[in-house]
Amino acid sequence: MFKIVKKKVLNPTVTLMEIEAPLVARKAEPGQFIILRVTSDGERIPLTVADYNRDAGTITIIFQIVGATTALLNQKEEGEFISDFVGPLGRATHTEGLKKVAVVGGGVGCAIAYPVAKKLHELGCEVHSIVGFRNKDLLILEDEFRAASSELIIMSDDGSVGEKGLVTDALKKLIEAGNQYDEVIAIGPLVMMKFVCKLTKEYGIKTVVSMNPVMIDGTGMCGGCRLSVGGEMKFACVDGPEFDGHLVDFDEAMDRSRMYSDFERHAYDATCNLFNKEVQ
Repeated sequence: MFKIVKKKVLNPTVTLMEIEAPLVARKAEPGQFIILRVTSDGERIPLTVADYNRDAGTITIIFQIVGATTALLNQKEEGEFISDFVGPLGRATHTEGLKKVAVVGGGVGCAIAYPVAKKLHELGCEVHSIVGFRNKDLLILEDEFRAASSELIIMSDDGSVGEKGLVTDALKKLIEAGNQYDEVIAIGPLVMMKFVCKLTKEYGIKTVVSMNPVMIDGTGMCGGCRLSVGGEMKFACVDGPEFDGHLVDFDEAMDRSRMYSDFERHAYDATCNLFNKEVQ
């Protein structure tokens, strides 16, 4: 059993939890993920390591409430426990030797982008962070990104926070202003990463993306997280989750991501109905 030592609501649909897991915290690095189960007979879900504290032995996770398991997890409070918490899994982000990087995060993907920006900053890299949200109510981790970035640009669809527009608008301005990046690291919705990669390909800038397809075991055995990268089949859990964005078949990935949306919505509604009955 793994204790929840901190819970913080970041916005109406996104929650931060700090979990006591010393063995995981000892080895975790930015870009890696864990797989958890809220109950011993529950669904296994992957969540990216949003931060870690080796001294305290804790791992921070940030999740969006989109399905039955995340709804169930969100019902847990500080001091309570979850059943299983396994990791770190996947390959860590390559950060060594990079001198100047643009980190682009979209929505809850900013929770994955933040530890990467933080690690690069700690290594002395010049980090330009661009984060995008639909509106100001969904903004998360502003202070954390500001502390880890040489420059921070906030974008929103409606202009209610930061600048109005897309993250690609901001990235293009930075590139055309003469910034020469060793890499662009993009993490967020598939369509956002697709168009970031389309932009950077025009300028010949290496771009890394973090993929989060359906995943069950996290060891490459189930095949659920398969992707087409450079015309070859890859598994996000063991070959990634980060890949060369210019080689990822985003259209295929988006088609696969929609396969279980109806089932996910049905499971979420059923879970919410159960909570409501218990409250009554």
